Amino acid sequence: MTRLIHARFAKEYLEEMLSPLGTVNIGRDVTSEVREIDVYFTHEATIPEHIENLGLLGQLATATAIFEPFRNPVTIREVVGCISKLFDIQSELEREARRDNIRLNENDFPKLWILTPTASESLLNGFRAQPDEPNWMPGIYFLGEYLRSAIVVIHQLPKTPETLWLRILGRGKVQERAVAELIALATDNPLRTNALELLYRLQSNLVADLEQPIETEDRELIMTIAPLFQEQLQAAQEQGLEQGLEQGLEQGLEQGRQEQQRLILENFLRVRFGELDSLMIAFLSPVSRIPAAEFTVILLAISMLTVDAAGRQEAVRLLAENVLALRLNEFGDSLPTLVANLLALPVAELTLLLEQLPQLSADELISRLG
Repeated sequence: MTRLIHARFAKEYLEEMLSPLGTVNIGRDVTSEVREIDVYFTHEATIPEHIENLGLLGQLATATAIFEPFRNPVTIREVVGCISKLFDIQSELEREARRDNIRLNENDFPKLWILTPTASESLLNGFRAQPDEPNWMPGIYFLGEYLRSAIVVIHQLPKTPETLWLRILGRGKVQERAVAELIALATDNPLRTNALELLYRLQSNLVADLEQPIETEDRELIMTIAPLFQEQLQAAQEQGLEQGLEQGLEQGLEQGRQEQQRLILENFLRVRFGELDSLMIAFLSPVSRIPAAEFTVILLAISMLTVDAAGRQEAVRLLAENVLALRLNEFGDSLPTLVANLLALPVAELTLLLEQLPQLSADELISRLG
């Protein structure tokens, strides 16, 4: 299951990085049989600045291309399967060209880039994959010219800024180092912002996957990404501060923090439990007002729950309890009863009460909850 999570991350990541340069088709079918190409990129726009920012990944995207990223080291059969899909696409393009009476040349066909974290020497030798040192950096092995294919061995790429956006798709220490380099980039770098959002989503998916124990490597990756959550909150505070220069510093800072926490909570619950029901939605805004430290604890507590109906019900109870716990000193031992009464309200009445909560006194709240 975690392999599928990483595969989805790789596809979404490549789509985000390459979309300014052309059309990115994730999961394109080939017609010879129902098989799927991971990422089919059609080059449309030449944006020198974006290509330069993407470094090596930008060089791979200067023409129509097929990207096949692998979480585990690519196998012989997987390489054969990738090449077979490339041939299927070439045949499909030729049929379309004949139908439209268009003449194609060799450069009209896509190139295949197989992205693998590592590759054995025997595999590379078996496909006669050779480096092109005069034109390309180490770690890139080209098959025969007419095959229009290459294997990118990510752990062999130089540890330079030019390769960062491909090393993000590596694994183990290579990926962890790339994440650290990503964090160190300037905070106004748009590629950094987009990549961090995708990495946070990857972390949420890995934490939410309870079908099997988390591998040691994935656990280390989660720990690497975890500090990004606090960075998101800090970024929200800074954004709120900028807005607050016009609206009042304290008000703007708090508003930015709350909006970011609401977005994080909504995405986290959606990844874990699927579509949110009206009860969960009602608690998004109230919980977003909880201080950052307590908010993080809530997410960790929910991440330990099962992903079935019982887990969803317990998650709602935790949200309700933490909203009312902001006045823990006032409620004391009556908190469990108040939580039960709150959740027993019709959704419309509960939503209205939560909206009015900041303005209600303790006595008024207790009265409303029976």
